[in-house]
Amino acid sequence: MRPLTANQPKVMLPVAGKPLLEHIILRARQAGADRFVLVVGYGAKSVRSFFGDGSRLGVKIDYADQDRQLGTGHALMAAQEKAEDRFLVLNGDVLPDEASLKEMARGSTAVSAIEVEDPRRYGVFLAEEGRFKSVVEKSARPPSNLANAGIYLLKRSIFEAMRSAPLSERGEYELTDGLNLLALQEEIRIITLKSWLEIGRPWDILAANEIMLRDIKPIISGKVEAGATLSGNVSIGQGTIVRSGAYIVGPALIGQNCDIGPNCYIRPTTCIGDRVRIGNAVEVKNSAIMNDSKIGHLSYVGDSIIGDRCNFGAGTICSNLRHDKGNIKSFIKGERVDSGRRKLGVIMADGVMTGINTSIYPGTVIASGFKGLPAAILKGLVTCHKEG
Repeated sequence: MRPLTANQPKVMLPVAGKPLLEHIILRARQAGADRFVLVVGYGAKSVRSFFGDGSRLGVKIDYADQDRQLGTGHALMAAQEKAEDRFLVLNGDVLPDEASLKEMARGSTAVSAIEVEDPRRYGVFLAEEGRFKSVVEKSARPPSNLANAGIYLLKRSIFEAMRSAPLSERGEYELTDGLNLLALQEEIRIITLKSWLEIGRPWDILAANEIMLRDIKPIISGKVEAGATLSGNVSIGQGTIVRSGAYIVGPALIGQNCDIGPNCYIRPTTCIGDRVRIGNAVEVKNSAIMNDSKIGHLSYVGDSIIGDRCNFGAGTICSNLRHDKGNIKSFIKGERVDSGRRKLGVIMADGVMTGINTSIYPGTVIASGFKGLPAAILKGLVTCHKEG
């Protein structure tokens, strides 16, 4: 998820107006969970300060510190002292459907699966008479199309299995290795999820917003001036002003204390955070704009993710489509990859400033703190440099 996670952990990135981790907690609460242990490491302070003791969400939250990130099994072992006799384990970047989570929580030890078209990309389950036997990591000839969805119902016996698990080839303790050992001792169910959202790449935020905004309930808590138009399901946060001439088409979500317009166009599946400024003659389409960012007048933002505290110089254009209509290529860990999306704009980290009349190519990734010059053309992987 870099560079979006340069200043915060992935679980705190906003999806449909809330940190991803909040959505996970709320769905688990619906499945019957009332006590949570959050294993924290990178960005622990931001997680602790936001969620506190959990009372705001109607649950109890404890924390376990993972001083070194040595794998999923190592993270689970960090919570050993606070785990009860029977517990759900949820990855912080996976959002399951509530019905499947309820089904999973009702029975005995279980793992979750999602049926995929290309199982070679995933760790998949080897099953026997519908029961889990082992996880086969990414293979050219996978034994099934049941990909590991990263959600488990376990008992304390998993901790003994993890103590016997070897280090993986990448020097980590993998939870899946513990599960393989556990399957030799007890029966493990496989629950196939009805739906599953994984936020593993920056543009997954756009896909998640598109899905989760379908159920948005329009709540207008701010001020909408005469001459502004809201069409469809649009939510406006407290303290936000939507100025005359603004045209907003839902589903769309706008946070608190924003200043929107005048004469701007906000198109469907756009999520705007708190204290955001959208200037005159700005168009925003299917994008995520995070807190305290300012999109200067005469700008266009399409299919893009904009971090916290960014500032667009007037006339900044984020292009989102190739002339040949081919898939947009972007960057993961510095490597150029196919995003699988025909439309993708910029992935912009926190604190970026563009100069006036800046043009940004599709799929461009811009590092945190970058400050651009007027009339700049930005493309590829753009790293930070000083003005001048």
